[in-house]
Amino acid sequence: MRKLIYGVNVSLDGCCDHTKFGGGDDIHDYFSELFQDVDLVIYGRKTYQLMVPFWPEVAKTQSMNEAANAYAKTFDAIEKIVVSRTLTSVEDGHTTIMQGNLKDEILKLKQQPGKAISTGGVELPAQLIEWGLVDEFHIVVHPLIVGAGRRLFDDMNLPEKLSLKLVKSTTLATGCAALHYSKQ
Repeated sequence: MRKLIYGVNVSLDGCCDHTKFGGGDDIHDYFSELFQDVDLVIYGRKTYQLMVPFWPEVAKTQSMNEAANAYAKTFDAIEKIVVSRTLTSVEDGHTTIMQGNLKDEILKLKQQPGKAISTGGVELPAQLIEWGLVDEFHIVVHPLIVGAGRRLFDDMNLPEKLSLKLVKSTTLATGCAALHYSKQ
């Protein structure tokens, strides 16, 4: 069975609002490496529209630095699914729209052969975590306190606590802590 992994950047105080902070080369390198074992990305509409067309355009133009360009090429090559009730079409040739029974569709995808499936953002992953579908968590904690902004897992309602096992922790060059957890 394919693993469903969740990757996200957060501040030390739990903020996951991308407008409050960003990442540098080490963040791009970390997620480029993570995506080497991924062949499908699933996003909700909001996260998808933040990522596409931005990163595919960078992949085409190579308009950023080496780490960002490498991340863009890796990201662009991966097949994508956008979960949306409102989108009727997408321009990215690597993307399909999912509008059916989300839980059943994700379970079907996990049963198919292939590499891991990745998800990101906040609302969609929270729903997938509530259903017990996320197998691994890759949380990169940035060494800053932003004081305001959306908090990770604020809107999640778990039926019971979810125990995780630390698989690996890595300190990145900028002092970010990359934490890799799996379900117990």
